[in-house]
Formats: sequence, structure tokens, C-alpha cells
Amino acid sequence: MPAEHFPVLLAVVPLVAAPLIVVARSGFLGWAIAFAVAAATAAMSASLLARVTVEGTISYAIGSWPPPWGIEYRVDAANALVALLVSAMALVAMPYARRSVTAEIGQERQYLFYALLMLCLSGLLGIALTGDAFNLFVFLEISSLATYVLIALGRDRRALTAAYQYLILGTTGATLYIIGVGMLYLATGTLNFADMAARLDGVADTRPLVVGLAFITAGIGLKLALFPLHAWLPNAYTYAPSVVSAFLAATATKVSLYVLMRVYFSVFGADAVFRDLPIGPVLAVLSVAALFVASAAAIVQKDLKRLLAFSSVGQIGYITLGISLGSATGLAAAMAHVVNHGITKGALFLLAGAMALRLGGTGFDRLAGLGRTMPVAAFAFVLGGLSLIGVPGTAGFASKWALVAAAMGAGQWWIVAAVLLSSLLAVAYVWRFVECAYFREPPAGAPSPGEAPWEMTAPALAMTAAVVALGLHATPVLDAATRAAAALMGAGR
Repeated sequence: MPAEHFPVLLAVVPLVAAPLIVVARSGFLGWAIAFAVAAATAAMSASLLARVTVEGTISYAIGSWPPPWGIEYRVDAANALVALLVSAMALVAMPYARRSVTAEIGQERQYLFYALLMLCLSGLLGIALTGDAFNLFVFLEISSLATYVLIALGRDRRALTAAYQYLILGTTGATLYIIGVGMLYLATGTLNFADMAARLDGVADTRPLVVGLAFITAGIGLKLALFPLHAWLPNAYTYAPSVVSAFLAATATKVSLYVLMRVYFSVFGADAVFRDLPIGPVLAVLSVAALFVASAAAIVQKDLKRLLAFSSVGQIGYITLGISLGSATGLAAAMAHVVNHGITKGALFLLAGAMALRLGGTGFDRLAGLGRTMPVAAFAFVLGGLSLIGVPGTAGFASKWALVAAAMGAGQWWIVAAVLLSSLLAVAYVWRFVECAYFREPPAGAPSPGEAPWEMTAPALAMTAAVVALGLHATPVLDAATRAAAALMGAGR
């Protein structure tokens, strides 16, 4: 497989795999094909990240039409890092899915599940790698349509309501995004991001550009669950099949956050967005609201998956807070938290799914005494929770510290205070699990469930180990995030 075609193969291989799985009409064959594709995309993503680190940005023209006339896949240190996060999470999720999907989805629909998961993977990787604004919209719809059905496959009937709610809001977000792209196309005459960035200075009337940016911000804000546009996320994560919750929490909102960074820093430029427009202060206020409101909402939840869902909204606030600084250090901190939070939340949802399999659900009434009945899963969950808080020695601490350093460098001491105070709320909702698992007795007469099958436990523990490893040795992620920030800020202006 020629390495020069990796940029397009990352999106094409899972896209082709989806109909092959449907033709096979076998749950096991569907899983085997999906596992092979996830392994291939992870290998290609790692190869691309290593290559751009050494060689710089890679431009791949589709159909030999040179950009900006044809569609361009443009790979740099930023989207290569995001692609690696997406494909690596898909690879980790596949062994887990074999047992989880068997327990949660009827045999007659399992092959369709894997086909949809491949479409979602193709869409997310395409969003990350494309350098064309309309092509991004196409991949956005591919991933979204697949996600709606994946959520609806949850065994709880409320999954249908959650999927429908996400469909309405997700479609609204996509519509707002494409309206914004249309405004930019009318002003610049191009859909290529790099070419658009070069032409923006020559646009005399900037009003269409501002309106287009507003539409794109609102549309992508819905997709990334920016507070208060997050209404779809709690139900979607709570009622989706366990492996879907884990995969989406680790990847979907992170890809949308990358798109927002790309538009702000590569297309418009940091000065145009954060100096000439009030986007920075508005984004900062919404981010701080997410830190406190969503984290406070997490504390009062009665279901562990729902608690994690509201926690995700709060953690997204840290990322957008880094973006709002409009600086290279703030952007690097945001990219670092994209990776670290993606790994952390993926691990926690995998563990929650393992608990659901053994206990029949993730309500706190079922989790009482879990520290004795499932000690490995409970301890791993506590480690992941420490990362959400930002305790030293975990991945969450490394990126939160980078955010605090960026805020201090910008003289924004109120952001430092917000980060520290909101972390206390994280202590409160993590403590809810600790208190339930270690300080309550198991329900009377309840059998000891034991640990989940190794196919589910091993991937969850591997992700938890990564959370600790990236906390003890944070340099690789922080360096990669710094290179990603430089690529985003240097690609445009």
C-alpha cells in the first residue's frame, strides 16, 4: 500500500468496508472486517503523524486536479494528531465491541452495527483530513447520519428519543455550517481552506465574512456541544450502546473542536477572530459557564453514564477556554486537552459499559459496593476520575496545567481561578462514584458479579494505563500539541 496515498485511504478504506460488511451479513465477519480496518487506519494515521513531523504539511490532490480547482486533502501536525486519536480509539474499541455488541444488540442487526461504525469512522477521518469546506460538510453528514442510527440501536427505548433529538440538532448544526460556507464562497470564490485564507484579505466588504463566521461558529458549536448548545449530548451518551458512547465521547466532539480551530486560526487568522471581533470574550464566558453549570449538573445525576456525559460538556469548556485565548500557548493547551480528555473519557465510558454488562445498568443504586464486587474496574474508574479532576500524575493534569500556564502568560488570572474552582466540582462528582463504590454495601441478596469479560476489561485497562502514562510522561502529547498549534496558526495568515 503506497504511503503517499494514506491521506485518502484513511477515509476510503472504512467507507468501502461498510458495504462489504452489509454484503457479508454476518456479525462475526462484520466485526473481523471492522477490526482489520481499524488496525489499518491506526497504522496509517501513525505513519502520517510521523511523516508530517519530519517533512511538514502533505498536500494530496484528488483525481490529479491541483488545488484549489480540485478537492485537496491537506495533512499537517494538527489533523494528523486528531486522525490518530480517532483511529486509535476505533482500534481499542473493536475487541471491546465483540462482547459488548453481542450483549446489547440483537444478532440480526450486529452486522449493520459494524457497517455503521465504519461509516462513522470514515466520516470523522474525512472531516479531519480534507482541505475543502464542502467536502468537510459531506463527511460531516456521513458521520452524523451513521451516529444517529448507532445511538438508536441502544437497548433502552429512550435511545430512540435521544437519537431523534440529536438528529434534529445535528441537522440544524450542519445546515448552519453550510450556510456559513456559502457566505464565504460568495465572498472569496473558493472552497479550499488554504486558498480561502489567502483571498480573505482581498475582500472589500467584510460583512458577509463576519456573518459566515457566525453561522459556522453556531453550526460547529452544536456539533461539539458548546454550552448552551449541548442539549443533545447527555441523552445520546447515556442511552447509546456502551461502545458507541465510548467511541463518540473520545472522538466526535474532538473532531468538531478541531474544525473550529481550523476555521478560526488557519482560515480567518487569530488576529481577525480574536482582535477584530468579540469572539474571544464570548467564547470564554460560554466556556466558564460550561465548567460550572455542566459540572454542577453532573453532581446530581443518578446514572453514571449520564454523569460522565455532563462531565464531557464541562471538559469541552476547558478546550474552548484555551481557544478563546487566541494565542499559540492557549491553542496548544486546547489541543493537548483534546487528546488527553479523549483518552480519559474513552476509558471511563468503556469501564462504565463493563459495569453495565455485569450489573444490568449504571444507576448508582446498582453500583453500591462495586469496589468489592468489581475491584479492578472500580479502581481503574477512580484513576480516570482523577484525570478529570486534574490530579498530578494523570493526563488531565498535564493539559490543565498547560491551560493555566497559557492563561497566566496572557494575564488572564480569572481563567486560572475558574479552572481551579471548577476542578473542585469535578472532585465532587468523582467522589459520588467513590462513595457509592467503596462506602456502601452491595444491595441485599445481590450476587457478586465479578469482573467483566477480558475482551472488555483489557481495552478499558489499556486506556486507563494510557491516562496514567501520559500524566507521568506528558512530553509527547504536549510536544505534539505545540506542533499542532503552530501548524494551525501558520497555515493561514
